[in-house]
Amino acid sequence: MSNPNTLTPGQATARFGEFTVIDVRTPGEYAGGHLPGAHNVPLDRLDEAADALRAASARTPLLIVCASGARSAKGCARLADLGVEAATLAGGTGAWAADGHPVERPAGARTTWPMDRQVRLAAGSLALLGFLAGLAWPPAHWLSGAVAAGLVFSGVTNTCGMAVLLAKLPHNRPSEQAVPFQETLARLTA
Repeated sequence: MSNPNTLTPGQATARFGEFTVIDVRTPGEYAGGHLPGAHNVPLDRLDEAADALRAASARTPLLIVCASGARSAKGCARLADLGVEAATLAGGTGAWAADGHPVERPAGARTTWPMDRQVRLAAGSLALLGFLAGLAWPPAHWLSGAVAAGLVFSGVTNTCGMAVLLAKLPHNRPSEQAVPFQETLARLTA
C-alpha cells in the first residue's frame, strides 16, 4: 500500500494483538458483525472520544475499521487533525471477513445494511419518487434534481448529509444489549 497508515487484512492479522481496534460504523452496523474486541466509536462521535482515543493510542496503536475502508480513512484523517495517530484497515470489515478472518456478532443481533447501501437505497428511492410524481405533477421533478445535487455535493466534498440523517434512524442506533458509549470511552482510557 502506498499509505503507511493503511494495512491490508493480512498485515493487520499478523499484528492484531498489538492494536486497539476502533469501529467507526453506526451501532447498528457494528452489531451486525465486527472485528474481535473492536470498540464502537461512530465516526460522528470521534471528536467527543478524542481524549479517550488519545489515551488508548498512548498504550497501543489504533486500528480504525469500517465496512469498506472509506469511513475509517476519514476517521484516521480526523484523528490526525486531533493529534492522534491511527491506521486504517484496507477494505474494512468486508475484506476482513472475505479473507476468512473471524467476525464477532452479539447473540440475537440484527444485521443492518452498510451505510453506503442505505444511502443508495434512499437516494435512488427519492429520485425515482420525484420522477414518477413529476409525471403527474411536473414540479415534483425538483425532488430528483435535489437528490442529484446532494449526490454531486457529497462526491465533491466527500461528506454525506443523507448518511448523517440515516444514522439517526432506530435500526442504526444501539440496541439495549450494546455497551453504552460512555462505558466504551471508560474502557479506552482504562
